[in-house]
Amino acid sequence: MRLWSVHPRYLDRQGLTACWREGLLAQKVLTGTTRGYRNHPQLERFRVDGGALVAVPADGPGIPPGAPVTTYLHGVVDEARARGYSYDRAKVLAQPDPDLRLEVTHGQLLHEWAHLRLKLAARSPDVLRRWADVDVPDPHPLFVVVPGPVARWEVLTDR
Repeated sequence: MRLWSVHPRYLDRQGLTACWREGLLAQKVLTGTTRGYRNHPQLERFRVDGGALVAVPADGPGIPPGAPVTTYLHGVVDEARARGYSYDRAKVLAQPDPDLRLEVTHGQLLHEWAHLRLKLAARSPDVLRRWADVDVPDPHPLFVVVPGPVARWEVLTDR
């Protein structure tokens, strides 16, 4: 599961589609409607209420308006629609909070950018060339960049 901190504009078609699918899976995990991936490190920053999973009401899944994962998914849908793709916004369980911002460290953003560039080099060299002059990418609209290293939840092989 990869919920990118970089702006969705940098993702190739495959990356954007995977981000959408994995974001929808994250939404299911955070609403308690699926059992898998509950402890996935990528979900740490999307948990609400001090790290607890979102409570599921007796009448079905629920998620508070403006929850981080739904605001994130709306950003992915916005990019997809800008490209002419037809992602179904109705699959997002709540409206976004346009004022909500989560912090992402500069180190995390650069780590993800390097990771994405490797994927693009192998899968979509034309997309990589389009972004060749970008040293520091813009973050997803949900995030604001703050100083700091790679996030502690990120799985690194060289730690």
